[in-house]
Amino acid sequence: MSLNFASLLTESAKSNPERTAIIFDSFKLTYSQLNAVTNQFANGLDRLGIKRGDHVAIMMPNIPQFLIAYYGIAKLGAVIVPINVLFKAGEIDYVLNDSEALALVAWEGFMEEAAKGYRLAPLCHHLIIAQAPGSTNPLPAVDGVIKFEEVYKTCSPFYELAPTQGDDTAVIMYTSGTTGRPKGAELTNLNCYFSAIASEKLMPVSPNDVGLGALPFFHIYGQSSVMNSMLERIGAITLIPRFDPAKVFEVIERDRVTIMCGVPTMFFALLHYPDRKKFDTSSLKYAVSGGSALPVELLHAFEAEFKIPLLEGYGLSEDCASATFNMVQKPRKAGSVGLADWGTEVKVFDEKDREVGANERGEIVLRGPNVMKGYYNRPEATAEVMRDEWFDTGDIGYKDEEGYIYIVDRIKDLIIRGGYNVYPREVEDVFYQHPAIREAAVIGVPDPKFGEEIKAYVSLKPGYEATPAELIEYLQERVANYKYPRMLDILPDLPKNATGKILKTNLRGLNNTSKPVGETIKSS
Repeated sequence: MSLNFASLLTESAKSNPERTAIIFDSFKLTYSQLNAVTNQFANGLDRLGIKRGDHVAIMMPNIPQFLIAYYGIAKLGAVIVPINVLFKAGEIDYVLNDSEALALVAWEGFMEEAAKGYRLAPLCHHLIIAQAPGSTNPLPAVDGVIKFEEVYKTCSPFYELAPTQGDDTAVIMYTSGTTGRPKGAELTNLNCYFSAIASEKLMPVSPNDVGLGALPFFHIYGQSSVMNSMLERIGAITLIPRFDPAKVFEVIERDRVTIMCGVPTMFFALLHYPDRKKFDTSSLKYAVSGGSALPVELLHAFEAEFKIPLLEGYGLSEDCASATFNMVQKPRKAGSVGLADWGTEVKVFDEKDREVGANERGEIVLRGPNVMKGYYNRPEATAEVMRDEWFDTGDIGYKDEEGYIYIVDRIKDLIIRGGYNVYPREVEDVFYQHPAIREAAVIGVPDPKFGEEIKAYVSLKPGYEATPAELIEYLQERVANYKYPRMLDILPDLPKNATGKILKTNLRGLNNTSKPVGETIKSS
């Protein structure tokens, strides 16, 4: 079946050419203009020698050039390789080499690291640098460097979509690498197209809606749930290159934002922003949370403050960030990530790949048109997670009698203390009930007596005080004896990736190599 997911844009441009597609402060592009400039970029890449099936990396924040490059690459039939803008040269080099990218499109703010990584990638022959209007920053002194506008400014605004197939790879998303080096999840044209359609069915969007583009578009959550789904429904996207609560409130008021997608740390920051009541947020209809577990206390507090529903969903890079969702039109259950998405099957399997009963814990598995075709050039890794069409998520959870899914934790995060299984998510949820706790993460550390001991890292809300001893006692009173942490560090902030997810891998390294900031206490 011939399918190019860039048709999400081209079809919307045909039906509503004059509607606003993207807003970037005072800069706007209509659907017709965005369609034309992405056609030009596709022609420009073709002129550089990039062909259908070639891989092109993008390392840019949420700016108009990201969308121009993204859909231009897709229209050509080439493969998009998004790169985290926080990556350093070695990480950029790894993704470029592993994905076999022939070109890298980068924003000037990251071009020093981008150029270093580019130099180390022998297959990558073009470094395309996007700059702000009037920028005088010199381009890196490397072969193959070219300005973004020079790629396409003399090219035709007409381009016939490449006749790619539904099973052709469209995007290679690199996973967070919690269990080793990142792997590139191959998402097909069908995956990307289907997820945009499914997203609209879960959270209805109309041409009058304005979506907040604060989630990084280099992450699949931002691509699928914001960028592709909004353009498919002919809505407008207002772009924010870097999350900042003051800027978010300004943009919500200025552009009358109706829908915002984010991660829990974003919603926490908005909820606790001191000047939040100075802004008019009455245009908001609902908010969507994903990327990491949403504490129930945060959900209730956010809804009470902003008077809109906060809908939690669940997904991974390997399934276009869409697996389950608390839908607007159906009852919600606090603590649940909702029901299976439209078109997606979700089950819970035991260790022998047998489905378990209601409320029984096991591994969450998925099947549907949104699930990747595999990891790029890693057949063994693909075989480990793709069995009989089911994708093993590596997440532990259960399904209640009505089909609502609850995530307990990652399999890799499971702590076994003295023969007892401890799920960090369960302990973290209790921490979040403490009035002083802003962030919490629980990990297992080696212990000669119990095999693993439980350690917690927390940060406190502004204006609150607490000691490690007090916090441990709080947990001791609320969970089974084998579950409460015997060690606890209070940090100013917990390490996070660009999407706001707490990095437990960093905490494990911190614990093993040096004493963190703050007092550590170990109780008996």
